[in-house]
Amino acid sequence: MANIGVKEIKELMTLTGVGMMDCKKALVEADGDTEKAVLILREKGLATQAKKSGRVAAEGIVASVVEGNVGVVLEVNIETDFAANNEEFKAFVNAVAKTIIEKNPADVEALKAMTISGGDKSVEETLQDLFIKIRENMVIRRFQRLEGVLVPYVHGAGSIGVMVKIDTDLDADKVFAVGKDCALQVAAMNPGYLNREAVPASVLDEEKNIILSQMAEDPKMANKPEQVKLKIAEGKIGKYYSENCLLEQAFVKDDKVSVGKYVENSAKELGGKITVVDFVRFERGEGVEKKEDDFAAEVAAMTGNK
Repeated sequence: MANIGVKEIKELMTLTGVGMMDCKKALVEADGDTEKAVLILREKGLATQAKKSGRVAAEGIVASVVEGNVGVVLEVNIETDFAANNEEFKAFVNAVAKTIIEKNPADVEALKAMTISGGDKSVEETLQDLFIKIRENMVIRRFQRLEGVLVPYVHGAGSIGVMVKIDTDLDADKVFAVGKDCALQVAAMNPGYLNREAVPASVLDEEKNIILSQMAEDPKMANKPEQVKLKIAEGKIGKYYSENCLLEQAFVKDDKVSVGKYVENSAKELGGKITVVDFVRFERGEGVEKKEDDFAAEVAAMTGNK
């Protein structure tokens, strides 16, 4: 049996992008022949992609695409920003976005089973084919599909994707600039809610409790009557709305007015009705914990070599 060590495993990992244990097994099966091991891993391409989940895919692209009155905000992750710039990866993301627009899947799993737009294979099969070429773990993480008068915006190279939905009696092209300004606001200020009515009561109760707890720790406030404290807390909740609700935030292009007032003023100028009714904001990799590993130590630990 060939002597298979860290050097051989690392070389195969570099050639294929496959995880350590899979590379070690392939080398054992190939009796140390790297070329044969590459072939073995290619033949097991579907299984290998599934086993690579230990390698975090936190880079990638967030796309915001509209066709007619249907749009989607979609996040597809990959391991490195270098691979995210691959033209085939970008084309895959666009094709997946079109598939969602055309076929309205219920969720990611349903999407994977559908025939990809412009192709004859399923989304999952297309992803697996691309994996063999790019050799990085890829994840279709999430999407949200909307219908109506929609304005998309993508920040940077797909780091943030936003879509704003508008209700209007004006032509869509006339309100596009207003929608774009609102989308820029969403990208920059990251509001959690559309308006104060959208904020759950549980969130408001938590904010009030935090404010009251802070007052209890403040010597100047601790001895004030409870009713006074509650009134102060209610006042501070107003600040919460102005920071977290899109329509109550200060407009980034003119902080003397709120976003809601800007939309209202724009509607008057255009002679019609404009109402922002929904928005979606995805930020690439948010909530994905990136793993920092000592590669040599990890290989040694998993192969039993010191």
